[in-house]
Amino acid sequence: MKQLLPIWTHQWLGVALPALKIVLVILGAWLLRSLAVRLIRRLVARYDLPREVAISARKLATFLIVSAALLLVLEALGVSGAVLWTAFTGFAAVAAVAFFAAWSVLSNIFCAVLMLITRPFRLDDHIEVLDGSEGRGLGGQVVDMNLICVILRETREDGAVAHLRVPNSLFFQRIVRRWKQPPPPRPEPEAGTARRRATSNRPSAGGGSLF
Repeated sequence: MKQLLPIWTHQWLGVALPALKIVLVILGAWLLRSLAVRLIRRLVARYDLPREVAISARKLATFLIVSAALLLVLEALGVSGAVLWTAFTGFAAVAAVAFFAAWSVLSNIFCAVLMLITRPFRLDDHIEVLDGSEGRGLGGQVVDMNLICVILRETREDGAVAHLRVPNSLFFQRIVRRWKQPPPPRPEPEAGTARRRATSNRPSAGGGSLF
């Protein structure tokens, strides 16, 4: 086939063919991810699965497809499979050692699996993690749940919005309050702290020095 092409195109074949392979791999990965997302959406709607399962399955499918596409792109660029396999096994070994060294990470992953099974709360729920004190604990609307933490959207009285990342293991160590309706906006921390300090420093009625 190369002999049928003009001579001036021969020098571009070494660039055009890998580029064409990369474009085809990216296009195939995009199509495959679209089909996987559509299939997951149909399964969730048919079997009435929670949104957490749909989000986790979509993230897993995206990770696998992108990883496979990246390997194919590297192979099209001339990287040998032995080098890729050596790099992958080395990275997997380092990651395994890091995970076992960080017990908190493993604890959060295990707690994420338990939360997926027990489902103490769902996405868009308003929850609060009580710390045992008189004031309100960490709280907000659940906007995302992953293997490490739960992201809460906190709204203040002045309309300010902040996102809190609460580790999954904390939900099994504290009492969790689940609101049926959106709770009132949370007060400013500075004002609450100043109010508690003023109350603690206020002298009692009729009280004086013991000496």
